[in-house]
Amino acid sequence: MDKNEEEIAAQNGNLEESSSTKDGSICGYESLHHLLSVNLKPHLYKEVSRLLIGLNCGKPLELIALPEAAKALSSKHDFDLQAFSFDADKELLREPQVVRVGLIQNSVALPTTAPLLDQKRAIFQKLKPIIDSAGASGVNILCLQEAWMMPFAFCTREKRWCEFAEPVDGESTRFLQEYARKYNMVIISPILERDVNHGETLWNTAIIIGNHGNIIGKHRKNHIPRVGDFNESTYYMEGNTGHPVFETAYGKIAVNICYGRHHPMNWLAFGLNGAEIVFNPSATVGELSEPMWPIEARNAAIANSYFVGSINRVGTETFPNPFTSGDGKPQHADFGHFYGSSHFSAPDASCTPSLSRYKDGLLISDMDLNLCRQLKDKWGFRMTARYELYADLLARYLKPDFEPQVISDPLLHKKSL
Repeated sequence: MDKNEEEIAAQNGNLEESSSTKDGSICGYESLHHLLSVNLKPHLYKEVSRLLIGLNCGKPLELIALPEAAKALSSKHDFDLQAFSFDADKELLREPQVVRVGLIQNSVALPTTAPLLDQKRAIFQKLKPIIDSAGASGVNILCLQEAWMMPFAFCTREKRWCEFAEPVDGESTRFLQEYARKYNMVIISPILERDVNHGETLWNTAIIIGNHGNIIGKHRKNHIPRVGDFNESTYYMEGNTGHPVFETAYGKIAVNICYGRHHPMNWLAFGLNGAEIVFNPSATVGELSEPMWPIEARNAAIANSYFVGSINRVGTETFPNPFTSGDGKPQHADFGHFYGSSHFSAPDASCTPSLSRYKDGLLISDMDLNLCRQLKDKWGFRMTARYELYADLLARYLKPDFEPQVISDPLLHKKSL
């Protein structure tokens, strides 16, 4: 490894214990919730927590006691492990529908200068103990981060990274199918897809692997960003799979990939198709989006009466060749710090604390899916929405001769005497 490679290796996010960096912390704390819990008196933290993360069925979220095997893997491999439970009110005519769900966030495992195959295989090895911890904890549905099997290289605009692309039944899928069968677990695997039947077209795709190891289906990213470094249309364009909801052994799930979280109607469409849990596997950096991160998914859960699992990768991924974004900023070799902070949101406005901003992590949640219908009954959003008005507006908006419905004050432009 030459000097340049050593520098890049040192800058890539927590590659090994000796090169771990705390640069992603908040004043030395792993997360905002950790900072507040340590520095506020208990009665103050209780009130701040009530306002920040809400109450579930009128009370704070309860911690889940996980098996020692799961905690031992977390300790040995130094990843954040947290678990919480969302309840629903008891019903007379329906039994609880409790499902255990997991989210994995992680940094890359090798520097981006390493051979591509070595990088991919190292990520596989890195995720094994985290997936095993999820399996030992009895997780029913597990979702990985966006493009988990590679560095997030799309914004470099270098075509060499296309070599990471795989068909739907490729190496990454086969790797996870074994775990799906082993743990009777549904796994969502977001990858860079190579569509061999359509001219080797590339897509940003989430593959849904059933609990028997079968491929249930796939969803391709609907919205492609063109924001600063995150101009991903060099690699793939908007998806063509609509807003599918996948009925699994453990509930109806959907995947709103990354940038789609900024589009409220994208969230709405998954809800209209009956989703109970929507996953948002993402890759985003602090300077660009962190104030939005705790808000958008939580708002979607409230507005659409479903659970949301938000995942963001961690670490700083440094690339061999500097790049620019056409925004006047100097060339640079990284996108900034991927701040992790993965969390769950519930339809009753409660949410979990976030995972670490700089460590790999596994977040587990028990969620009673009965809460989805209970909140629909309580707020009546589906009944009180005016879809016919929205549909009419959208139909008119799509026409070239559209004119906004604006009524001006007749005196607004009248000259005073």
